[in-house]
Amino acid sequence: MKNYKRHTITAALPYANGPVHIGHLAGCYLPADIYARYLRGIGEDVAFICGSDENGVAITLKAMQEGVTPQQLVDKYHGMIKNAFADFGISFDIYSRTSSPEHHETASDFFKTLYDKGVFTKKVSKQYYDTKFKQFLADRYIFGECPNCGYPNAYGDQCENCGTSLDPTDLINPKSRLSGEPPELRETEHWYLPLQNYEEWLKGWILDGHSDWKANVLGQCRSWLTQGLRERSITRDMNWGVPVPLPGAEGKVLYVWLDAPIGYITATKQWAAAQNKDWKPYWQSDDTRLIHFIGKDNIVFHCIIFPVMLKAHGEFILPDNVPANEFLNIEGEKVSTSRNWAVWLHEYLIDFPGKQDVLRYVLCSNAPETKDNDFLWKDFQAKNNNELASIVGNLINRVLVLTQNYYQSHTPARGETGDAEQFLIDELTEYPLRIGTLIEEFKFREALSELMNLARLGNKYLTDGEPWKTIKTHPERAATVLNYSIQLLANFAILSEPFLPDTSQKLKQLLNMQPGNWNTAGNADLIEENTLIGEPVILFEKIEDVAIAMQVEKLNRSKQNTQTVLETKSTIETKDILPFKDNISFDDFSKLDLRIGTVLEAEKVKDADKLLKLLIDLGSEIRTVVSGIALSFSAEEVVGKQVCLVANLEPRKIKGILSQGMILMVEDADKKLVFLLPERSVPVGSEAR
Repeated sequence: MKNYKRHTITAALPYANGPVHIGHLAGCYLPADIYARYLRGIGEDVAFICGSDENGVAITLKAMQEGVTPQQLVDKYHGMIKNAFADFGISFDIYSRTSSPEHHETASDFFKTLYDKGVFTKKVSKQYYDTKFKQFLADRYIFGECPNCGYPNAYGDQCENCGTSLDPTDLINPKSRLSGEPPELRETEHWYLPLQNYEEWLKGWILDGHSDWKANVLGQCRSWLTQGLRERSITRDMNWGVPVPLPGAEGKVLYVWLDAPIGYITATKQWAAAQNKDWKPYWQSDDTRLIHFIGKDNIVFHCIIFPVMLKAHGEFILPDNVPANEFLNIEGEKVSTSRNWAVWLHEYLIDFPGKQDVLRYVLCSNAPETKDNDFLWKDFQAKNNNELASIVGNLINRVLVLTQNYYQSHTPARGETGDAEQFLIDELTEYPLRIGTLIEEFKFREALSELMNLARLGNKYLTDGEPWKTIKTHPERAATVLNYSIQLLANFAILSEPFLPDTSQKLKQLLNMQPGNWNTAGNADLIEENTLIGEPVILFEKIEDVAIAMQVEKLNRSKQNTQTVLETKSTIETKDILPFKDNISFDDFSKLDLRIGTVLEAEKVKDADKLLKLLIDLGSEIRTVVSGIALSFSAEEVVGKQVCLVANLEPRKIKGILSQGMILMVEDADKKLVFLLPERSVPVGSEAR
């Protein structure tokens, strides 16, 4: 690796419209974390940058589905994602967010610089308009048949089935996601980034200057460049996002794929300010190496569009590498968040407490580095039981037990040495460079395999040395074998840190190791003689069949439940439908005051299993309402929800609490309560009629 003074490492900004799943980890965040931890270990200056992508249509669509505002939605998922990453041990130097005022300022300044330099073109075009909702439709508000593969639910900007980049007008039989009806084309004015003006430069920069990039990345770039680039709209007709900072551009925001990568720069600024550093060298100095870790669906944006933006700006360095991974499937099927076919990180951390390193190991050993790979729960179990527990855990436990039994848990002094020790020393010398080189080449699977070979070497050396036998006949020999076994464990503790950080830390504590980093590994003198080491401990417990069966059942059950919801329920028997009540007059109906409110707070009512106490914002006032929904919803679930409230119902005391209204609910076919909500988020206090 060329000598650089500093390293800026970015991991793709996850959309704050849902939690993180293990496909995200395997494709982007885990390899980025391994790389950042390794660089820190060899003493490099590292800025490891990430944050939530909180703009764009994906956010507004999800907010509409959940009946909350976009800000409420991103607040919810930003916190969930940030906490899950932290609990899992992803070592970001900062995890920021693109809804922050600092980001709006940075993105606006970037846009203005390109605008003032005359980079953009401006033109009137015809875009789809939903006549029912009276608004222009951003790309992802439109779906239809992909002209390339025939997938019926392709988005207006990309087909998720075949990966083809699209314009909304490319879709066959397009429909609006708001109304479900065919939209009509109307004229609107936008700014465009003329990618075709940079085509020749990109060919030279990528195909000639970065021929060492991964084959999947080069292949996708070559395909784009061969087809020929064209201008791309970089503004949208929306009210959520970074406003276009120009007069007369009201109601328009920056396209999410323009502002999202600028989020890396914003986050770096925020991190540098907190560290009392200058952010500019991390983005503007030639002695900085910029690396983007992404999944394959983001290759075009990080290898074509963002580099063009940086080049056009003129003050920023370009990425040196973009080591994109392929996709990770689950039990033979593609991950599908809409079908809930995923293993969610926050749920894994609950189901398998303390087993972060197990998942790190399994995802890295099976990483989709060159092709799509599969995550199988039985494979997860086998890798834990047969590799982590049987190879690594067994070695650690054996060494600690023998040292405790024979030397009262003190590192014995070395006696005579022989060919076995010389071979071990020679191997230890090679492992830091061997593993480090593979990490620098982004071959994380091979690097992890070499780490496991180090553990296998330790097991073989200990077994061949037989200290449990020689302690009686050649005690000096037994002491030598255990001393060198402890030294090997100390090397494993250092070299495993990028891959298995929790295990590394526990092992360092067990061995009572002195502070050190990657550069101190590679020798057999890390632990001094007579050092007190820890008592035997099981670092990797066996995972039983029942735990795996529960996870497989959980996956299948969630898919079945989702499918049931999606299917039209045409088989409900007439006897299950409640009879209609007696007619009322229009005057009676007009007396009802139905208002839309937002739940601000919620808590269980003491000694009442079915009741929640809610504080509801109605705009002009805040009401307390006691609602019998606690069997269907937790207090945490309903905070931020929009609800329809009978606002003029006579107040009454329930469990000593004055309830000022009633929330409207409906039962589904499974007798579960469902909120009666407006089709999209509306201002609190709005009247339903």
